[in-house]
Amino acid sequence: MDGATIIVKALKNQGVEYFFGVVGFPIIEVGMAAQAQGMKFVACRNEQAACYAAQAMGYLTRKPAVCLVVSGPGLLHTIGGLANATVNCWPVICIGGSSDKDQDGRGGFQEWAQVESARNACKYAAQISTLQSIPWIVQKAVRSAMYGRPGAVYLDLPGNIVMATCNESTIPEVAPIPLTAPVTIPPPSFIVDAISMLKAAKRPLVIIGKGAAWSERGSLMTERFLTRSRLPWLPTPGGKGVVSDVYPNNVNAARSFALRNADVIFLVGARLNWMLHYGLPPRFNKDCKIIQVDLCPEEFHQSVKTSVGLLGDIGETLELLSRECADWTFDGKCEWMRSLVDNAGKNRRTVESMASDNQTPLNYFAAYQPIARWMEGKDVLVVNEGANTMDIGRTMMQSVRPRRRLDAGTFGTMGVGAGYALAAAIYCRDYSPQTRVLLVQGDSAFGFSGMELETIARYRLPVTTVVFNNNGIYRGLRAEDQKELDGDLTQLLPVLSLSPECRYDKMCEALGGRGWMVRTKDEISNALEKAEKETARPTLINILIATDADRKPQEDNWLTRSKQ
Repeated sequence: MDGATIIVKALKNQGVEYFFGVVGFPIIEVGMAAQAQGMKFVACRNEQAACYAAQAMGYLTRKPAVCLVVSGPGLLHTIGGLANATVNCWPVICIGGSSDKDQDGRGGFQEWAQVESARNACKYAAQISTLQSIPWIVQKAVRSAMYGRPGAVYLDLPGNIVMATCNESTIPEVAPIPLTAPVTIPPPSFIVDAISMLKAAKRPLVIIGKGAAWSERGSLMTERFLTRSRLPWLPTPGGKGVVSDVYPNNVNAARSFALRNADVIFLVGARLNWMLHYGLPPRFNKDCKIIQVDLCPEEFHQSVKTSVGLLGDIGETLELLSRECADWTFDGKCEWMRSLVDNAGKNRRTVESMASDNQTPLNYFAAYQPIARWMEGKDVLVVNEGANTMDIGRTMMQSVRPRRRLDAGTFGTMGVGAGYALAAAIYCRDYSPQTRVLLVQGDSAFGFSGMELETIARYRLPVTTVVFNNNGIYRGLRAEDQKELDGDLTQLLPVLSLSPECRYDKMCEALGGRGWMVRTKDEISNALEKAEKETARPTLINILIATDADRKPQEDNWLTRSKQ
């Protein structure tokens, strides 16, 4: 048996099903061996996009997928994707080919210190040095990717190991590990303390993060806890859909007001990082108490003191909390709830006013309105990225099921869209055939991985991409204004500008799909209906929006910064 077959069989034995990658010397045989063993291999156009696809598949299926890349530059192109997976807490195993071991230090083909390069972006990184060690290293890779806080793993596979052979009887049999990590729960006294603090609160708030989506019973038990307690709640971007956006007491429309005024905040799989402004004033009440449930103790006391730290699985912990608060519910008619409802209503009216504007070119909210209406009653897995495109998309597109929304995540990575959508489409094809995949991104974000449209077309996947095209990053110039520039454009063209009214729809058609350029709400609706009928190729709707379109006015800057 050769090294390629040994590593593929070891991965299959541990439950791995999918490979994404860009192959070449010395790992072509690994991709071929994967297909020979009945596993699924998807050939991408860019290593980083392949890594995005593999980690999205890991999140959706709750088991790691493999990103297979070549040596040297191939692995280096992948590191951004590995870092994204680790920061975003999604499992992925990257296998990188490398130069033969007997050529180390001699300037071999694409020789590079790959393990050292990958280590900072991964939970575990190792080089495979013998055929007999492969099953053990693969088992550890799967454990590292899945157990604790999920993340990226890198395995370095020298070319001579790929091609080496040995008698199959010399390869050790290593048992597959359970892909669900062992479950822990907090001590009973901590459960009592948490409920006591919530009962004593005048202005409590529950914040649901994507950790609740990862927990096996996280969604079910989070909803059960909210049903029992009737506490006001809101999701983080990654927590959208853990509980349906239309579930009672969702105060996301009053997010800033709720964060600023809550006296007790219960974090359910959410972190006090930049996305929640570190839990600090002025975005948070300086006297706010924090209850937090997380599977990593290092997350407690991050930036502010954790009053009650509940170390354990989110689903199991929330079941205990639901039992403890069985005879208590929060007063839904109190002043705190009235204030939240009033603030949410005011913000919704502002959004509705902007969404009802039919003037062309459309603003973001108006362009999203027909998309949101098209989604009603449908099972849609949304991939959303960009700057304003993503932020406004969270507001305009409802999430009603867990793991039906993928976005730039904790790392704020642009360019994840096409890779995520590719994985989502294959996942839906294999596990949820009634679910449609919708990728909504800005024109800047589209440019990072636009060639993956060819990959999507090659595998006959019905992904619909919507590009919010404002000619730039955040904002651009109108076509007529850009034409008037006379001189050296490297000095005159604003640094945020892209080509005006670029025909991304034609690019989709050139790569095997179908596209439309649209300007009005009716044209958006018609294009969505036509795209929905396509069942074996990608479609792209290129929406030309106002170059100065923006978010609604914000009381605070979106990014918390230190003040001098």
